Amino acid sequence: MQWFITALIVINAVILGLETSPTVMGAIGPALHLVDQVILAVFVVELALRIAYRRLAFFRDGWSLFDFAVVAIALAPTTPGLSVLRALRVLRVLRLITVMPRLKMVVQALLSSLPGLGAIAMLQGLIFYVAAVVATKLFGQSFPDWFGTIGHSLYTLFQIMTLESWSMGIVRPVMEAYTYAWAFFVPFILVATFTMLNLFIAVIVSAMQAMQHQETEAVAQEIRTATHEETETVVAELRQLRAELAALRTVVETGRPTG
Repeated sequence: MQWFITALIVINAVILGLETSPTVMGAIGPALHLVDQVILAVFVVELALRIAYRRLAFFRDGWSLFDFAVVAIALAPTTPGLSVLRALRVLRVLRLITVMPRLKMVVQALLSSLPGLGAIAMLQGLIFYVAAVVATKLFGQSFPDWFGTIGHSLYTLFQIMTLESWSMGIVRPVMEAYTYAWAFFVPFILVATFTMLNLFIAVIVSAMQAMQHQETEAVAQEIRTATHEETETVVAELRQLRAELAALRTVVETGRPTG
């Protein structure tokens, strides 16, 4: 069943992509719409069966609520005022996350790393603010379009952080007027781009390792529990067998049954 739903999600994603092509829609638009509606009906039936089976437990599960919201958006009316909801039908593709355990683990790791990422984002925000103030005071008078205000400086520094045309487009023109400008921009790039990016990656990787460790521990616990139960069963059977052997030995020695 899971592979069937996965295949339908992939097919639905292809259909939603084809619907963006006027040529394709002109040729097989009605057929694509029919297939899309059939797949949506299957999703609704599958969701209804899950709700009927799990009942209130369904609405206590975050992933189940995510599936419910995605399907509900697809069922929303497509009137002109709500046309944006029709565009959001593509969110059905995200159901792949809920049916593929590895993707689900990655998303859970990202969610669990949000507190750490938030702290890093706050630190980077402070770095950006300090750098924007310094850049505005140093270069604002000569380059008002880039550093004339705090807002302009923040945007320019963000562009520099992404390394998009940072050298020939911004830094070298600034260095023509301020030869010492490299002493500001190079450390900023090293801190804001490489160091902070590595911190983001480190937090996410750490969260994924923690999730994998928890999953491994859960599997190991299940194995230990199953092994313990099997051991107890084997011991009980051995005791019963020994009792039967003892009774048989007694019969053989005395020539008559016991008890």
